[in-house]
Amino acid sequence: MLKGIVARRALLADGTWADTTLFIENGNISHIGGAAGTGWLDTGNYLVLPGIVDIHGDAFERQILPRPEAAFPLQLALADTDRQLIANGITTAYHGITWSWEGGLRGRENAIGIRRALTQLKPQLAADHRIHLRWETFNLAAVNEIADWLATGHVDLLAFNDHIDMVVERLGDDGKLRKYADRAGMPLADFRTLVEQTAARHAEVPAAIEKLAAHARAAGVAMASHDDDTLAERTHFHTIGCSISEFPRTPEATESAKTLGSPIVFGAPNVVRGGSHCGAPTARDMVAAERCDILASDYYYPAPLAAACQLVHEDVCGWERAWALVSRNPARAAGLTDRGELAAGQRADLVVIDTRNPAAPRVVASIVAGQLVHLAEDLPRSN
Repeated sequence: MLKGIVARRALLADGTWADTTLFIENGNISHIGGAAGTGWLDTGNYLVLPGIVDIHGDAFERQILPRPEAAFPLQLALADTDRQLIANGITTAYHGITWSWEGGLRGRENAIGIRRALTQLKPQLAADHRIHLRWETFNLAAVNEIADWLATGHVDLLAFNDHIDMVVERLGDDGKLRKYADRAGMPLADFRTLVEQTAARHAEVPAAIEKLAAHARAAGVAMASHDDDTLAERTHFHTIGCSISEFPRTPEATESAKTLGSPIVFGAPNVVRGGSHCGAPTARDMVAAERCDILASDYYYPAPLAAACQLVHEDVCGWERAWALVSRNPARAAGLTDRGELAAGQRADLVVIDTRNPAAPRVVASIVAGQLVHLAEDLPRSN
């Protein structure tokens, strides 16, 4: 456990840069400023920032199933994911585990397996791993079980997903439908039948959404609606306590979320790549227009750090706002008040980064609850 850090370029909670010291006790920042102790980590001229809080990331699926017929053991895949997280400055990770009617990689057994593997691995994991359960709303068979997960504290964030229309549109195209069938581990014909049977139950979906929203409210679990399209859609979810608008797909939905005060999430890869890969609004433009509150890794763990640095380098916004997009704002939206800022009383979740090459920023060190969990180069110690 570190006792303290010497930081010449630390971004404090008030948005100012400081040449200061950070005292660490019991995994928290006890106070800021004062004489450094012997052996403290000296971060030189690198930036010292709060750890990244990734509210939505599902890149772990590639570690589990890198090819359709090449699944790997969950503990091995998630241990590798943990190393990727801390090497990219992500100290708190909400894993977007999809519990879908599809089965396979996004089915019940995998969701249960990931939860079990994270529990078993917890003593050796470096990052703080949490479950962002992405419930496909047509998965009516899972409603009671997910309600139990909520009541027993196994869900840290609940998202309402609905991709059934997207899959139905592909029913007549074997090539496009096959990727879903392969992911589900089913023959194409059987998967087509499953899609048709699932879509036919659309009348039962609204009541199921209301039921799980009530359970989430009772459990104090934050909720997100995924891929909002309309004002009516966002307004309805807001009414049932689902405050977060995750990846709104239209200007109408985005404006609706802004008006309602809903935290708006876009993908950090969208910033890095210069646009969405699926036709959603351009995240860089949304940040510039103050229509984006949070940037998430989505499918690529290096993206939050890279996106924040890119926004600063391109003068879209300053460091205070850029870093809030990947640290304080996602933490607060998810209900975490103990991290996301460098301030006394906050968890000592910190990253030390080298931004001399803004196109490829580098994480020099990651610290989680006062523990140095990643070090890319030897940093000096104070005398």
